[in-house]
Amino acid sequence: MDNFFIYLPIFLTLYVLTKHFVSKLQNLPPSPCLSLPIIGHLYLLKRPLHRTLSQISNQKGPILYFHFGSRPVIVVSSPSLAEECFTKNDIVFANRPRLTIGKHLGYNYNGLAWAPYGGLWRNLRRVSAIYLLSNLRLQTLSSIRADEVKSLIRSLLSKQSQIVKIRTSFFELTVNMMMRLLAGKRYYGETVAESEEVKMFREIQEETFSLASMPNFGDFIPIMKWIGPRTEKRMADLQIKRERFMQNMVEEHRKRLASFDSDETQGGNMIDILLSLQKTDPEFYKDEMIRSLVVVQLLAGTESSVNPMEWAISLLLNHPKVLKKAQAEIDNIVGQERLINETDLARLPYVCAVINETLRMYTPGPLLMPHESSQDCTVGGYRVPRGTMLIVNMWAIQNDPKIWVDPEKFRPERFEDNEGMRDGFKFLPFGTGRRRCPGEGLAMCVIGLTLGSLIQCFEWEKANEEMVDMREKSGFQLAKDRPLHVKCRIRPGMAEVLSQI
Repeated sequence: MDNFFIYLPIFLTLYVLTKHFVSKLQNLPPSPCLSLPIIGHLYLLKRPLHRTLSQISNQKGPILYFHFGSRPVIVVSSPSLAEECFTKNDIVFANRPRLTIGKHLGYNYNGLAWAPYGGLWRNLRRVSAIYLLSNLRLQTLSSIRADEVKSLIRSLLSKQSQIVKIRTSFFELTVNMMMRLLAGKRYYGETVAESEEVKMFREIQEETFSLASMPNFGDFIPIMKWIGPRTEKRMADLQIKRERFMQNMVEEHRKRLASFDSDETQGGNMIDILLSLQKTDPEFYKDEMIRSLVVVQLLAGTESSVNPMEWAISLLLNHPKVLKKAQAEIDNIVGQERLINETDLARLPYVCAVINETLRMYTPGPLLMPHESSQDCTVGGYRVPRGTMLIVNMWAIQNDPKIWVDPEKFRPERFEDNEGMRDGFKFLPFGTGRRRCPGEGLAMCVIGLTLGSLIQCFEWEKANEEMVDMREKSGFQLAKDRPLHVKCRIRPGMAEVLSQI
């Protein structure tokens, strides 16, 4: 035993030196500190992960090579390196790593978000773009978004001067919007009757978002799949339940369409359209493909809107002068005789600047979605081996003091001058390249109309005298650690308009 403690430091020293020289010989990016057997660099990681990786990059450089357990990972934290990844190497990094969430919640890597780059992914993205996310579809279905925002306003009117958990309101609004676009149904709100279907949908949604934000160490340390938390088993059970629910929904739509004399469904919801296309191409438009598209659009389209809206209201409460300036712009451009609509947003540069500044400081996906190299390539002059996971720390880029003046300050005005222009790769809240978020246009419509309406219609107050807590959770999506509780009341000039909705 005494000999063990004598030789252990020698063994560790030789291990570290060997790893260092091997990396040098292979021209790999620099690695931070000691990579331990089995766990690699996982011991360095603390929550929130995007901040920890940013701190390490500030010390070691903008491109780093990690071992997250058995999985090689590069982390990129500069605009120039991000540009190199998503232009010169865009096809190389167009794949997704095979993580547990993609297996169980991503239809065994056959869903849009987790499918490997190739024909299947291209077809799924094309269908998604044409029948839900194209500019034409966004315009055609704008009335649904307007209806749901009015429903939110009516709900808040009934709760004036009461303390409201605004995240819940945003979540219900966004899920209702998405499900009306996808399936023509609402599952939240006072007018929604309680039923087994509604209850089941809500349970599935709650469990889905809970599991999607939960780290799974079995993806990096294979033995943890057997001795760690039963995350994978819970995902598999959830997928069975969710598949049963979604297939029942598809069958319901199929029966309803069978009773129609016409196949003209282009103005309808996405399930109806895809079922109509299934008649002419059943081999491609299978039920599984329809279910997977509904699920991925619902999951991606909810959190990417809910979180930025909650952050924006939090920032406005902590910066009342910004709120007043945004209200004044709406009053001057739109007036107080009608509600704001989506076409007004182009004429409201300061409101748009508030949204962009929120997305800069609290980008929806701080580490973007992970990518994986399909072959050896070069980034920043370093060799990146095939099968390496790529993480782009967009939060670090968008909060870098070398790029942004006083990045920790909420200053929407920066997006009214050249500092916040979308030049280069310094501001990419929804990613870029082939695998960029296809729902960016929809998310901006939802965020813009909702926040613009709430700024126009209500005066907002904090639940207490303290500043709003701006601490973050860690996860794929950047959410507040403590949900925001607020009070609101009608702005005097909007009383007559609001009495008519």
